[in-house]
Amino acid sequence: MNFQIRLPQEALSHYGHRAIEKHFRKATKHEEDVLADRDPESLHQMRVGLRRLRTAIQVFGFAADLPEAASEARIRKFAQVLGAVRDLDVLQLELTSHTDLPEREQDTLKRSLKKLHQQRSQDFEQMQKTLKSKKYRAFKQSMEDWLASPQFRAIAQLPIQEVLPDILLPLISSILLHPAWLIGVEFESDQKVFAPITPEAIREQLKQDELLHDLRKQMKRLRYQTELFTDFYGKEYESQVDEFKQIQEVLGEIQDSVILQAFLNKYLNDPIDKLCPTFSNRLDQKRTIAWKDWRSLQEKYLDADFRIQLRQLILQPKS
Repeated sequence: MNFQIRLPQEALSHYGHRAIEKHFRKATKHEEDVLADRDPESLHQMRVGLRRLRTAIQVFGFAADLPEAASEARIRKFAQVLGAVRDLDVLQLELTSHTDLPEREQDTLKRSLKKLHQQRSQDFEQMQKTLKSKKYRAFKQSMEDWLASPQFRAIAQLPIQEVLPDILLPLISSILLHPAWLIGVEFESDQKVFAPITPEAIREQLKQDELLHDLRKQMKRLRYQTELFTDFYGKEYESQVDEFKQIQEVLGEIQDSVILQAFLNKYLNDPIDKLCPTFSNRLDQKRTIAWKDWRSLQEKYLDADFRIQLRQLILQPKS
């Protein structure tokens, strides 16, 4: 049964309403600047706001009765449209930051930038249409209506401390069971053997880059989800949330290099390592540094004792 209930400060409903409103406001306040294309940072912040709103709805959705126009799936589509433009902005920043390359390589990268600008114009036009569409207007209006008169299920009246482990443990479990942790790992006599960290070995392991990309997305979601509850845990929990962010960023550096190389190979006639060897070597070096960070995190999250400690941490919110 769904009904409107009071929002006592210790109840799940109070925190659900607060989180959903906070991130809805953060996303929509940047809308005017995004449509005017004034600053890439506004686009980034609006995309982050929509992602965090999705996260809040994912976390509290079992207790909140939200309208269909504000569904998690619909918000994801809005964020994806913004993300297409944002990803090209990131690529552009990377391509224009290497001002000391040989002249021939600079000219080659400039050719790819023309293709990038054409693609961005198309994606930006699609983004404008989306943010002016009936579906987007319906989403905003339905969110305003719900925030003014929030509807929750009966379970939302429970004190949040009682349900926190039930909310967080499934999220942690899904991360710990992700297959990306085992990329480049073999088992010999119950011992884990890791592949060497060389450009050649990394390229071989990146054939499973979709797994790494999926883990990155899940780590970002987990980071946003766990950040919602830092008030209920101590410093150890905050440090753990910071580490979730670190994993997300390390995987992001790896993924960005993969996307950049794929983009260049697509729009140039020859592989990037032939056309721009200096630039290609820099990509390899940057990826190798990120991979070393990833390896240390990979070893930690495959350690049985650490996994037990992580679960125990979630089980002990402050009273």
